[in-house]
Amino acid sequence: MNDPSPMPAAPPVTIHDPSAAPWFAPAVLLATAGGIGRVPFAPGTFGAMLGLPLSLATAAAAGWLASRAGSASWAAPVLEALIVAAICVIGIPICSRAAALLGRKDPGAIVLDEVASMPLTLLVVPAEARTPLALAVAFVLLRIFDIGKPFPCRQLEHLPSGLGIMADDWGAAAWTAACLAVARWQLWI
Repeated sequence: MNDPSPMPAAPPVTIHDPSAAPWFAPAVLLATAGGIGRVPFAPGTFGAMLGLPLSLATAAAAGWLASRAGSASWAAPVLEALIVAAICVIGIPICSRAAALLGRKDPGAIVLDEVASMPLTLLVVPAEARTPLALAVAFVLLRIFDIGKPFPCRQLEHLPSGLGIMADDWGAAAWTAACLAVARWQLWI
């Protein structure tokens, strides 16, 4: 005999055991930067480190695109900003999905926000001025602001889901970029 009533929906799965997490789900792989976020200590620091070569790659890609198009010298920084903005915007749904799959609002394993915030920070430093010293200063400052969460970073992390995950790091990137701009203006770096 068939019961005509529909089956009740299964309760949502909340993952508390990290070993049971869906680590190979595409959103989780992307949000954890291929698993770098699973490093047991300071995963955000490792994510920010991965952002350093990403910032060099975005600058190189933008320069290449601008030269192929025969564009003016202002085109490469604009193209780089567009590439970085796209990475940041695409990160929102990726982080939202990964957080849902991992069962927490902002799991520490999600480091795409740190990865994306480094190129965002370095938009104020021209590609040719991204010396090892400038990169080191940017890295240290970004980690200080990301961990310390000055205004409005802490407030931004309260935004919903992936937007909150990404936005607090955008705030840290803005603070870092301001410091880098002053340091470049004063010829410290």
